[in-house]
Amino acid sequence: MQSVQSQQSVIKKVREVLDKYEPRLSEINQKIWSNPELAFEEHDAHDNICAFFDALANGYTVKRHAYGVNTAFEVSYTHGQAGRVVAFNAEYDGLPGMGHACGHNLIATSSIASFLATTEAMKALYSDTTGFSVRLLGTPAEEGGGGKVNLIDAGAYKDVDACLMVHPYPILSGAPDLLSSASDSSQYLAINSVEVTYTGKPAHASAAPWEGINALDAVVAAYVNISMLRQQILPTQKIHGVVLRGGERPNVIPASTTVEYYIRSETKETLDPLTERVVKCFDAAATATGCSVEYKWAPSHTDMKVNKPIRDSYTSAMNAMGYKTIADAVGQEGGLSGGSTDMGNVSYEVPGFHGGFYIRTDGVNHTPQFTAGAGSEESFQRSLACAAGMAVVGCRVLVDDKFSSAIKVDFQKKK
Repeated sequence: MQSVQSQQSVIKKVREVLDKYEPRLSEINQKIWSNPELAFEEHDAHDNICAFFDALANGYTVKRHAYGVNTAFEVSYTHGQAGRVVAFNAEYDGLPGMGHACGHNLIATSSIASFLATTEAMKALYSDTTGFSVRLLGTPAEEGGGGKVNLIDAGAYKDVDACLMVHPYPILSGAPDLLSSASDSSQYLAINSVEVTYTGKPAHASAAPWEGINALDAVVAAYVNISMLRQQILPTQKIHGVVLRGGERPNVIPASTTVEYYIRSETKETLDPLTERVVKCFDAAATATGCSVEYKWAPSHTDMKVNKPIRDSYTSAMNAMGYKTIADAVGQEGGLSGGSTDMGNVSYEVPGFHGGFYIRTDGVNHTPQFTAGAGSEESFQRSLACAAGMAVVGCRVLVDDKFSSAIKVDFQKKK
């Protein structure tokens, strides 16, 4: 893998594999896109992907309902002993009311394709000299629930040497011919997610309001408190929320209300003190209104640790195949920032890669227009291009000792 010739041999084989499986990959992509399922309810996606690999019968081990998560799976191939492990993350949950408005059908497809291409290229080119393992992890509930956090806790990543995935975004207005970027290091913020429930006392809102304790007043007070706090936080920090339940009828003092808030900051180290300030806003609203308050926290997502050797290798491989790719899209006109992902948690556990690629769409992520763009043939083809790049990097991780060592050094330094 050190020479240009060896990289070209891998590229050639990777492309052959993707060409062979393209019809079946297109079919699985459309199945996921046309039947969006919400967090931890991705039963059809789980079953369809596992059935896809069962039908291949090429020595793959398929584990359904993996690591104690009902809609997670693990597909693996191991050759020999004492080899390194490369994993690819497949996401496949949709968004309420909008379907695959973040393109998780394309994320799943690109990771499935890359898993196949890495495995078959390694079998064809290196099976006589190298022991290795390739793994495809089905990671549910990225849009809400932190499925990868559950998998981390269950040990899914404990022996992984590198974990890769890519994510779609709208085509950049400042770089319309750009297909991919190898990292968006400032795009992903650490996040805490919380549901806050206020409990008061019901009463007739007109006849005897003085007998009630108004839980909706607590919501309003908390909203105002947080809105004032926003003036005093860093531009990179974000706080936003919605009212999930505000009461039942206008003539009844609301006795129970619930809000959901996201709290984001650049790193997990700066997220904790910001979260403490937000909690004080919620607590103050409870004190002022006489309500009790309860908190239900979702798993925290960390910021992203970008592994430079993986990033640079992907950039090189993509450009070698003719797919215009840059190392980092930060600062590019039309780029998005401020999102969060549980892939950040994975990047704290093992060397990680979360590249971006750009699709033609009339709206940004989390809009119906993006859903439409994520279902197009062109978007599917772009996901396969990125799958090829990841597969070339995956093979290099498995066979290039110097490269693998550099990945570990960079990971330890940033950890």
